[in-house]
Amino acid sequence: MEINDQLIFKIALITSLIGIVGLIIFSGFIEPKEVKISEIDRSMIEEEVVVTGIIENVDKSSSSNSYFLKINDGTGKITLMIFESTLVELEESGNHPNTFLDKKVKVVGTVTEYKSSMELIVSNGNSIKITN
Repeated sequence: MEINDQLIFKIALITSLIGIVGLIIFSGFIEPKEVKISEIDRSMIEEEVVVTGIIENVDKSSSSNSYFLKINDGTGKITLMIFESTLVELEESGNHPNTFLDKKVKVVGTVTEYKSSMELIVSNGNSIKITN
């Protein structure tokens, strides 16, 4: 069998199509990495992570309808930001940020930095759940 440009093109095309189909199929199964709060640092900015801990404090922003929740997992504490758009989704599902006070929760959030402190931004109303 002779290898020519047309054969190489066909092999490359088939391999690419298989890869794209694989990405589409498995993208729904990719989960964010579960981490301890003490492990979160600047290298994780813009990364989506899962944190489990107890909500120790809930504060409403004085300038907007956003909330700051302080979560502690035993290794450290971090602030969770719930913006107004996420708050609407949360309330539609029957929850309010105060619901989580003193409860153990599992949170999916995006790591950000604000005024030299690491924070997690809660992306939607399903990103924070009470656990046992």
